[in-house]
Amino acid sequence: MVEWNGYLILIFAIMLGSYLLDLVVELLNLKKLSGELPPEFQGYYSEEKYAQSQSYSRVKTRFGFVTGTFNLLLFVVFILIGGFNHLDLYVRSFGFGEILTGLLFLAILGIGMQLITLPFSIYNTFVIEEKFGFNRTTIKTFILDLLKGLALSLILGGAILWFILWIFGSLGEYAWLYLWIAISIIQIGLMYIFPTLILPLFNKFTPLEDGELKDSIIQYMDKNKFKLKGLFVVDGSRRSSKANAYFTGFGKSKRVALFDTLVEKFENAEVLTVLAHEVGHYKLGHIPRGIITSILSTGLMFFVLSLFLENRGLHDAFGMEHVSIYASLIFFSFIYSPVSMILGLFSTITSRKHEYQADAFAAKTTGNPESMITALKKLSVTNLSNLTPHPLKVFLEYSHPPVLARIEALREG
Repeated sequence: MVEWNGYLILIFAIMLGSYLLDLVVELLNLKKLSGELPPEFQGYYSEEKYAQSQSYSRVKTRFGFVTGTFNLLLFVVFILIGGFNHLDLYVRSFGFGEILTGLLFLAILGIGMQLITLPFSIYNTFVIEEKFGFNRTTIKTFILDLLKGLALSLILGGAILWFILWIFGSLGEYAWLYLWIAISIIQIGLMYIFPTLILPLFNKFTPLEDGELKDSIIQYMDKNKFKLKGLFVVDGSRRSSKANAYFTGFGKSKRVALFDTLVEKFENAEVLTVLAHEVGHYKLGHIPRGIITSILSTGLMFFVLSLFLENRGLHDAFGMEHVSIYASLIFFSFIYSPVSMILGLFSTITSRKHEYQADAFAAKTTGNPESMITALKKLSVTNLSNLTPHPLKVFLEYSHPPVLARIEALREG
């Protein structure tokens, strides 16, 4: 039976507060939607297309209300009926050691949550995204993605969790420090292997064909002394009609990935400015700063976590008969969420600043700010982006400035 102590009251207050904040932000964002097309987008959005973008924002927001309410009720009910304790007693009945018991406990929670939320994922992909012309995912691709993601979680995620449980269970008072160092090394290592071992499991990467686009990209990279491992076109259209481009890897493993939808729908000069924007993040030192910030945030999290490991009062709040390190990981996440949100605010503020800087870098180094502007417009139209988000939503959630603000900054030079 759960115990109504200070921890449980705090946890429910955090959950309800987060839910209400999201609700207020989304309602304000819906109210801010404007049926009047901004003059900047005249000639890019037809009246019908712009109305569709407004409808898309409304539908996605309402769907978010449903999923958010469901998740809140699910967790509250699961906590109150002592669900964590029932699961813990079940996995302990197998008589495994503490680490294997913990891995089984966490795996069942993870898989269970994925199965429960699967209908929402199916609805989002095959109903909402389909309705607005985005979805190109087949049932086969959807199932394969699900199975591959699950396998990766069990293998890679399981290995990392085993490591975390072993260190916290074996290395005493400064275990958090050893773990922080080890996880930081793993985090950096994954940046090298992710583009070559993980991403190809989900997408096909084809070398960019010889031609004007490839020549202009290579010429630009040489001019700006930016070395790449390769230029690739990724089959993004296999899942969605949305356009995108990104860099993967770090150091010498950097590679460009262009969505085939981007190559097909955008002019070469526009594609080049999109890539120049990403180069700007590297050249301006945004990537190393982001890595350092992430590592410092991880260190803070592990230190605070170490203060709550095997805390009897925290376990009582969830009705646990036994105290364990693996359950502490889950319970701690409820308490730490406000800290995570505050750190996230600093991260998004910094990220928006970096986006302006990368835009300016792209405009300057290509000598073609107008192509950057048209690329931003086309990306917004292609992805049915909300052109008039509420300032509070931007402040709390947007890692990129609103597109109109980015265009204004580019015009001002």
